Amino acid sequence: MGCLRCIGKPRKRLVSNVHSNNSPKHSNNNKNNAFEERNKGRVGLNVKANVKREGNSNDDENQLSLDVKKLNLRDNNGNPSNVNKAMTFTFDELAAATGNFRPDCFLGEGGFGKVYKGHLESINQVVAIKQLDPHGLQGIREFVIEVLTLSLVDHPNLVKSIGFCAEGDQRLLVYEYMPLGSLEHHLHDLPPGKRPISWNTRMKIAAGAAKGLEYLHDKMKPPVIYRDLKCSNILLDEKYHAKLSDFGLAKVGPSGDKSHVSTRVMGTYGYCAPDYAMTGQLTFKSDIYSFGVVLLELITGRKVIDHRRPEKEENLVAWARPLFKDRKRFAEMVDPLLEGKYPVRGLYQALAIAAMCLQEQPNMRPNTADVVTALDFLASQKYDPHTYSVSKSPSPNQKMDDQWCVASTGSETERSDDPECSVRNGSEI
Repeated sequence: MGCLRCIGKPRKRLVSNVHSNNSPKHSNNNKNNAFEERNKGRVGLNVKANVKREGNSNDDENQLSLDVKKLNLRDNNGNPSNVNKAMTFTFDELAAATGNFRPDCFLGEGGFGKVYKGHLESINQVVAIKQLDPHGLQGIREFVIEVLTLSLVDHPNLVKSIGFCAEGDQRLLVYEYMPLGSLEHHLHDLPPGKRPISWNTRMKIAAGAAKGLEYLHDKMKPPVIYRDLKCSNILLDEKYHAKLSDFGLAKVGPSGDKSHVSTRVMGTYGYCAPDYAMTGQLTFKSDIYSFGVVLLELITGRKVIDHRRPEKEENLVAWARPLFKDRKRFAEMVDPLLEGKYPVRGLYQALAIAAMCLQEQPNMRPNTADVVTALDFLASQKYDPHTYSVSKSPSPNQKMDDQWCVASTGSETERSDDPECSVRNGSEI
């Protein structure tokens, strides 16, 4: 594995940002059509017809059909295969659930459109409802992909799908409600009086997000590249349990002897891996880079791009790269809102993981499973700010811990002589 000293200067390249501030328009459509859609009861969305109606290019239609085919959603007899049932809803039902999309039900907005909190009487459940913005940058292709992906996934660190509405020109997604909202709201621009999340909670969130990513990469069949990992797409329940959401940009990963998928560059500026931005070659390591950015946000409390800061500090990764090489400056990278309440050794290891994920060369970045192992260990080390100690527990993978420590110091000799980097006995100086 690489070390922090291997990190070079960042490359600048503008990539597509999928966010839009345009507001969706609502319309009421024929209930008979909605009844027919409901009777389908599964994820049969008539993909080709929808794509044509939206005016997508032939290339997009062909690629969408290819993606659907790769997902093996139906067997040779046309029957659904390995797909969870997705409920269908009429637009009237979802409008009623949100009080006709009242402003006080509004939760947030992204590239897909606006998100509302609602209560569905038919299932007696509080839900989150996303409505496609017809003027936004994400369209019917992203809607179909998200429905298909959510219908396939089943993991505690991925948001659960409940259903969708595809009625007339309306496209809405219904999924479980996450009461604490997105990670972004707990890291940046905190209102007066709001307490920042603790070090322990930050490591718990990082480990949870990594597990969700590991499921997409290593356990889904076929594997999926998330392509839009960022703080605003990590949702939290009432216990700060992290779940990945918004799979509109997800892409079926390379198979066989292929190393990458060639595609147009999509994502959010600041999170996109430089190799993907420059070549359009998407790999699982592209997601690892994005995860490194998120982990760095968790550690520093800084935004990925912040134009309010001095020019040299506007880009989070560019600001962090020289600091990664100087252990004496690691303390400068910690979120000041933590007020010094963090474990020194835990900080070194977390920064080492982030630095490894942010390597410019994709083959130097760790595998998702390795990231999960390292973060699981960090999350298990419960830091007590009152006693300034870390609870002792054996490392599940000593070799992995040693590798992260080598990364944080740059040499095996320095690691073995430094008690701050010792993870074998679980002690804290």
